[in-house]
Amino acid sequence: MVEKLHLPMAQEALRKPSLVEDAYKALKDAIRSNVFPPGYQGSEQEIALRLGMSRTPVHEAIIRLQEDGLVRVLSKRGVTVCPLAPEDIREIYEVIIAIEAMAAELLAALPDGERRLVADELDAATSRMKQALREDDLDAWAVADDQFHRILVERCGNSRIRRIAQTITDQAHRARMLTLKLRSKPTGSVAAHRDIIAAIRNGKAAEAHQHARQHRIGARDELVPLIVSVGIKHL
Repeated sequence: MVEKLHLPMAQEALRKPSLVEDAYKALKDAIRSNVFPPGYQGSEQEIALRLGMSRTPVHEAIIRLQEDGLVRVLSKRGVTVCPLAPEDIREIYEVIIAIEAMAAELLAALPDGERRLVADELDAATSRMKQALREDDLDAWAVADDQFHRILVERCGNSRIRRIAQTITDQAHRARMLTLKLRSKPTGSVAAHRDIIAAIRNGKAAEAHQHARQHRIGARDELVPLIVSVGIKHL
């Protein structure tokens, strides 16, 4: 007969995955928002203290983040946040261009009811972007823009696209946040999103693909030269 776990042990077994997930999300958010900037190096204990968490879940979160390409574990020297060079950003955007164009195409091919629901979600995120621009709140714009692109890949029905996008967009997000105040005001982003939404809503797969592709090409062609022009070698 299998002995039942004592209640505290059972609670710990149930709690552990949640603690690791909490640590993973907290540390990833800190990296994405540059609380832990590119090149930051620290021990697991130091990171755990700064996050207000215990070391064990932070250790497991770091292993996952290394697989995501956001950190690197250094033998006997702790953990470092991986810096990105302009060429890294270019490569990241090339992947984003491909997967988001395919995601938009897949969304436009969904049954009518499904794609209209997704179009409504995308439209709501775009409306929040528009409102943020009216209020000159670039941070709020960035949050809503990030939501739009996450919805695009998470609702497309392809789990592999979703997993690839999660890793690659986390890396790109750091570059976008670091250059947010250096770029021109992203007034064209709302119109570009509306074009993508309209194509998805109307079931026009080829148009959805093309609009999503051109939107991200435009972002790449603005962001990478800007990083080079201001002399940022790593971010």
